[in-house]
Amino acid sequence: MLRPAYPIRTARLLLRAFTPADLDELNDFQSRPEVARFLYWEPRSREESALALETRIRNATLETEGQFLAVAVELAETGQLIGDLNLQWTSRAHRQGEFGFVFHPDHQGQGYARESATELLRLGFEELGLHRICGRCDARNTASWGLMERLGLRREAHLREAEVFKGEWGDEFVYAMLEDEWKSRCGTM
Repeated sequence: MLRPAYPIRTARLLLRAFTPADLDELNDFQSRPEVARFLYWEPRSREESALALETRIRNATLETEGQFLAVAVELAETGQLIGDLNLQWTSRAHRQGEFGFVFHPDHQGQGYARESATELLRLGFEELGLHRICGRCDARNTASWGLMERLGLRREAHLREAEVFKGEWGDEFVYAMLEDEWKSRCGTM
């Protein structure tokens, strides 16, 4: 079980549970074609973002395997919502998880995703007790796989034409980190 002690402060960010007040800022980035390009959903309407937000609000903690933890990423200085993190508990018996991230394009390339995702990995390994956390992305999504490499995850697989994605066959990269790798790297991240 994982019940983060919100808010979690990093050097420049506040990680917290989502609230109903996040709708406009969440939709501001979920509605953009460049954000949805490599995601399973198309740019979202305000109503679709409202439904997605309801799900995120209900997932502020992890109680059982199969659930995901949704974490809002906010700029500490301004209070602006700039990102959306998730950590899915995929197996209790095998201590497995999978993480993901979506950030507002205006705030990419400034290290915010790395700063917040590092904390999400810490929650997974140190508080939930996971043995392995993986991340997957479209092979064309250089920003996502670049972030996973900067976080210290290793590429484990390149799945060729693994699924039909938005009407065409797509390749997928699978990255992962083990608990002992986290322990050996966490002091240097």
